Amino acid sequence: MKAVIICGGIGSKMWPMSRSSMPKHFLPLMGNKSLFELNYEALRKKFGPEEIFLQTNEVQAKIAKSLKSEIPEENIFAEPEMRNQGPATGFAAAQLIKRGFGDEPFILVQADVLREPDEKFLQMIDEAGKLAGETGKYLTGGFVPSMVVAGVDYLVKGNLVSEESGVKIYEVADYIDRTEEEKINQYLGTDKLLLHANHTTMTPNKLLEMYNKYKPEWYQPLVNISQNGDVVENYGAMPKGAIEEVTKIVYKNNEALVVELPFNWVDFGTWESVANYMKEKNMYESADIFEVESQNNFVYKGDKKYVALIGVEDLVIVDTKDGLLITRKDLTGKVGQVVDKLKEEGRNELL
Repeated sequence: MKAVIICGGIGSKMWPMSRSSMPKHFLPLMGNKSLFELNYEALRKKFGPEEIFLQTNEVQAKIAKSLKSEIPEENIFAEPEMRNQGPATGFAAAQLIKRGFGDEPFILVQADVLREPDEKFLQMIDEAGKLAGETGKYLTGGFVPSMVVAGVDYLVKGNLVSEESGVKIYEVADYIDRTEEEKINQYLGTDKLLLHANHTTMTPNKLLEMYNKYKPEWYQPLVNISQNGDVVENYGAMPKGAIEEVTKIVYKNNEALVVELPFNWVDFGTWESVANYMKEKNMYESADIFEVESQNNFVYKGDKKYVALIGVEDLVIVDTKDGLLITRKDLTGKVGQVVDKLKEEGRNELL
């Protein structure tokens, strides 16, 4: 079994802290540690450094190495450009095949998500890897949602295939696109619905076979890369696209399995999610923050500046040396619009 940590994107909804030079998964938000560090340290409880691979771009690879210097240089898969999740997942498989691990299952671990506790995460890896090797099927993850979450897809649990160490793995009875609101609501509260939280697990060779069957325009460039072909040329030859272009067919064809994630899956997509988590875990520091007739606010500042809040509530305030964000908590999902505006104005120093 091999683990591939994938670091992509900037996390624009976490501006002004998250920048292209220091994306959100490298920010020391969680007790002075980053999400990347926490995920890497969790994997190290099971894997040696030589069994953990990192897929990212050259800029982020340098940041990762500065945080975890033991990562072998040969274990870094550098994407020459962003082509979205479909080509990126295939790239991980191609690089593993090139290194002789084509028939050994791997799991793709996104660095911007927290999984608690570590022990449950590692048990899931064991069971998912075992079934990926035995069945040759594509495995992913999901959890039972308490409410409808916009912007994500859903899976419907089919027959129970395996249950070991508290890890339940099911056939996929159906795939529900995020736009099918009526269908989502039909299953909500039935214990059959899983919010799709992607944890790709498969052997690299089987994954490329799957691409060959359903997305041949990705397949041949990846084969070329696996055979030491030019990475820049072949990676750029693949059309951009989400892995769901392939997996939604696989789900409906009974060629996939889904793990009901046995751990707490925390997605830090907005400042509201960070604020809620830090306050819940008593990690929020309120030193030099004075509030008068104010409540439920969250202030994150990079210096010792004194902050006074009077007569306000439910605000997120993030202060850096060159940017200040003030927003209602329930509107933090719109912070990406600020980044879009800065791009439009050519304010690259703020990106």
